[in-house]
Amino acid sequence: MINIKKIFFSILISFCCISPLCNVSAQEETEALKVYLFWQQGCPHCAQEKVFLETLEEQRGEVEIVYYEIGSDSSVYRLMTEVKERLGVENSGVPLTVVGNNFLVGWYNEEVSGAALNNAIEFALENNSPDIIQEIINGDNSSENSNDSESISSYTMNLPVLGEVDIRHISLPLVTIVLGVLDGFNPCAMWVLMFLIMLLLKVEDSKRRWILGIVFILASSAVYFAFMVAWLNIILFLGVIEWIRFLIGALALIAGGYSFREYLVNPNSGCKVTGNEKRKKVFDNLRKIIQEKSFILAIGGMILLAFAVNLVELVCSLGLPVLYTQVLSMSSLSSWQYYGYILLYIFFFMLDDMVVFFIAMITLQMTGVTTKYNRYSRLVGGILMIIIGLLLIFSPETLMFA
Repeated sequence: MINIKKIFFSILISFCCISPLCNVSAQEETEALKVYLFWQQGCPHCAQEKVFLETLEEQRGEVEIVYYEIGSDSSVYRLMTEVKERLGVENSGVPLTVVGNNFLVGWYNEEVSGAALNNAIEFALENNSPDIIQEIINGDNSSENSNDSESISSYTMNLPVLGEVDIRHISLPLVTIVLGVLDGFNPCAMWVLMFLIMLLLKVEDSKRRWILGIVFILASSAVYFAFMVAWLNIILFLGVIEWIRFLIGALALIAGGYSFREYLVNPNSGCKVTGNEKRKKVFDNLRKIIQEKSFILAIGGMILLAFAVNLVELVCSLGLPVLYTQVLSMSSLSSWQYYGYILLYIFFFMLDDMVVFFIAMITLQMTGVTTKYNRYSRLVGGILMIIIGLLLIFSPETLMFA
């Protein structure tokens, strides 16, 4: 006779032994994929990504977001440094997002960066990617340098003549310097200074010559700084709108094409914004200001004239500063870093003016930049505007410097 009690207890004991294993398996299957975000207070791109990640975590139960605030604890910074070394991240900014053994530096918008992040999550889930950060915390280096060729974004580009270029070696300071120098070598930015120097050379008082010239250069720089800061804040406010990026990219292509055309058909590369009548009026005003007996009134007049002239000249050189502020807005920086880069841009923008002015004041001879250099600056500037315009439209993530 079958012992019912024995069978019942055997089934019960078997169930108790097997069920923990089932629970473990279920737990392993449903274990959430951790997405790590290193962020910083005051970073607008960090704030935008956090909003996206909060929504992502609500929509995808298999994803868990772990936040690390830089500055809250020195150990967080050390962890981020070690993560960057392990993953081969050369950028120094935030936000830094890590998924498995992939990473994303910076944040543009949901369509670009959000899509890249979702692709990284799918890749990590499908391939059971190792959790690099958890390995670092646990002291495990088994997968070190395992993803040298597996970053979310592609860092190489095939460019004409140059061939394959690693964009990680192109830094934001280098872009700032190059665009600033090219912006300075345009005829509209130079002709007023040349008139000013010509008049100042006739002034006998050396101190008056230096002060009036420097005041004009500083006032011109202030106008440019105010314009670029205002434009940057507009782009930061509207930057999440996709068509703004496309519009600026299209304008860059048009401006670049125009500069290239001017190089081909206009050897003299003269400024077309200000005609002869406007130039004569500015020249007359300069003469009156310099001949003003009151030194204080002369300085005030020089400041006002510099503001008025440079506001008009912005029309001539609008392309490069607008394009640069768009690129700058896509970088993960704090407010003081944004303004610092604009100051760096303006320094190199005014560098040729300062060099010409200082040489003239020291040698007491007229000197300047010939039209040949202006013409070549149009060529190089036009090519750069076309390249950056294409990147803004088709590959904006390559311009997300950190």
